[in-house]
Amino acid sequence: MKIFAIEDTHLSFNAEGKEYKPMNIFGDGWEEHANRLRENWQAVVGAEDYVLLPGDISWAMDLSEAELDFAFISSLPGKKLLLRGNHDLWWDTVSKVKKALPPDMMVLQNDCFVLEERLAVCGTRGWLCPGEQGFSDAHDDKIYAREIGRLRLSLEKIPANIEQRIVMMHYPPVNYKAEKTPFIELMEEFGVQTCIYGHLHSHAHKFALLDEKWGINFHLVSGDYLQFRPKLINEWI
Repeated sequence: MKIFAIEDTHLSFNAEGKEYKPMNIFGDGWEEHANRLRENWQAVVGAEDYVLLPGDISWAMDLSEAELDFAFISSLPGKKLLLRGNHDLWWDTVSKVKKALPPDMMVLQNDCFVLEERLAVCGTRGWLCPGEQGFSDAHDDKIYAREIGRLRLSLEKIPANIEQRIVMMHYPPVNYKAEKTPFIELMEEFGVQTCIYGHLHSHAHKFALLDEKWGINFHLVSGDYLQFRPKLINEWI
């Protein structure tokens, strides 16, 4: 079993199989991105593998509109675990989302997924961190605190016998200076070994926290950063 990750797929399929919101307006790196994602995914992911998708999955505005994007993801190999991103406006109550998804797609929200009885995946969407450009105490403090609380809720559900702990977030868990945050402190407290995140695009890639810090391995898995090839995060033999 292998665990891959990729986010910011930004799909927008219509009934004719065309994208109603082509992403190439954001640069050549997004040209034909859905087709490239399909080809790369099929090349590396097997039927028994897992793919973590931490947000910005679809441009749809409601669940019914997102069904074609769900169908595209479901047609690809592996089992998929989804997390909400800031652009996932289709995301409704968790019960409605679960009901709308194909059987090979699951959602993570205030809970924990245990894979093969040895590895746990936890997480939350996250938010802009203090010190980040655009962070406003008046507006963002409450959302930031709520997301910290949601990460704790998720981590508290890890069974005691788990060997590996992965946190998936949509937003980076730190600001552009890579300063320690309560998100990081929670990961340290619960012995998290790996954190994946995205949200950063284009020139913002240079601010990414990569590799190991504070005893945690960090992975930026934005689709354009990975050139739309799911990244191998973990492998169990």
